[in-house]
Amino acid sequence: MTDLLPSETKNLDRYGSAELDWNRAREAMAHGPTPEVTYFLGTCRPDGTPHAAGIGAQWLDGDLYFTSNPAARKARDLAVNPVCTISVRLPGIDLVLDGTAERVSDPGTLAKVAAGYRAGGWPAEVLGDALTAPFSAPSAGAPPWRVYRFTFHTAVGVATTEPYGATRWRFDR
Repeated sequence: MTDLLPSETKNLDRYGSAELDWNRAREAMAHGPTPEVTYFLGTCRPDGTPHAAGIGAQWLDGDLYFTSNPAARKARDLAVNPVCTISVRLPGIDLVLDGTAERVSDPGTLAKVAAGYRAGGWPAEVLGDALTAPFSAPSAGAPPWRVYRFTFHTAVGVATTEPYGATRWRFDR
């Protein structure tokens, strides 16, 4: 697992809890894609209105990766404006991450992402510059699915189990 360390940490807790350790958030994300955890991607339509979509994201080398059919609203939004947010409820911690998403097409990264999805139960394979599989989420549309790297600069975590707390982390990326 790549060491991604915050350049700034701020305790947001109003009840006296200590700041949360970034490793807690990072380790929760690193458990890989599972059917029990849904990440939500927030994008901005060209007219400025928000859009949210559930995605199957996975942690790899310090970033989150997800897929999209090129015709999906999220992919069309990201083609115009790569600034986005991802939120997720993980065991023990809720996270909101702000950053940008860019399409990835290099074979080595695609192979790693496909392997991560297979380990989580989705039989993804590389097909050209995207992924394919015999099935996907009902709203995913037909393959191929493009892969996106989400690089975040800010994360906010709120602990849902002890030790409780709320913390903002910033990253120099």
